[in-house]
Amino acid sequence: MYYNGEGVLQDYTEAMKWYKKAAEQGLPISQYIIGEMYEKGKGVPQNYIEAIKWYRKSADQGNPNAEFNLGFMYASGQVVDQDYSEAVKWYQKAADQGLAKAQYNLGVSYYKGQGVSKNYAEAMKWYKKAADQGSASAQYDLGEMYYYAFGVPKNYIEAMKWYKKAADQGLPKSQYVLGLMYANGEGTPKNYNEAIKWYTEAAKQGYSPAQNNLGNMYAKGEGVPKDLKEAYVWHSIASANGNEISKKNLEILSSDMTPQQIDEAQNKATELWKKINTSKK
Repeated sequence: MYYNGEGVLQDYTEAMKWYKKAAEQGLPISQYIIGEMYEKGKGVPQNYIEAIKWYRKSADQGNPNAEFNLGFMYASGQVVDQDYSEAVKWYQKAADQGLAKAQYNLGVSYYKGQGVSKNYAEAMKWYKKAADQGSASAQYDLGEMYYYAFGVPKNYIEAMKWYKKAADQGLPKSQYVLGLMYANGEGTPKNYNEAIKWYTEAAKQGYSPAQNNLGNMYAKGEGVPKDLKEAYVWHSIASANGNEISKKNLEILSSDMTPQQIDEAQNKATELWKKINTSKK
């Protein structure tokens, strides 16, 4: 109640006091929450050593979230020495209990060969389990496996299915790849309107490759009427986000535009860039 401010004023210090009483009696959920409070500095000074201590107490009793957090700390080398094998051990325990984020991280471990031998089949297995629970990152990576034929035959239709699931959850890199597939006709008939739609979704979230491609489509009039000013707007934004290709595209566009058109496009780009970056916060 004190932690969430339910019926009382939110008070992390008071919450910690009561969680500790329960944790000292061996309640694993309380031990996990105490670990999280130490990790985030809620109600106590931030203390990763104490966080690990309490995560371990909880994990040793089978709390999947504590097992995951312990695994993550070993994988990141946070406080403890980086140890991928130890990370995998804890991810596995949490994954076996059905925790989606642990299943995903276990899949990544097998994909990269971190703490285990590289194994695309095992990566696919754990990505699929996490993806079926709605993990957008797992859905995207599953799409990548089918798109690039990692451990499975290349299958654009299956790749598109998983990219679409992640894109529908708002994952910008998946929205971008979906736009690419529509633009190139991979796994679907070529459809510039759909490509524009998905590039725009990703571009509005600040994803510079999508911003660049959106600029290209406006410059060529693919899926939209040809509009050099709009192309300039998106290339300007992508360029401001560090996209080197868009920087070169701006130079090309500038040679076909009047100074007034460039000025208008720059003003629009500045306002849109501010809006995008404000929405990202």
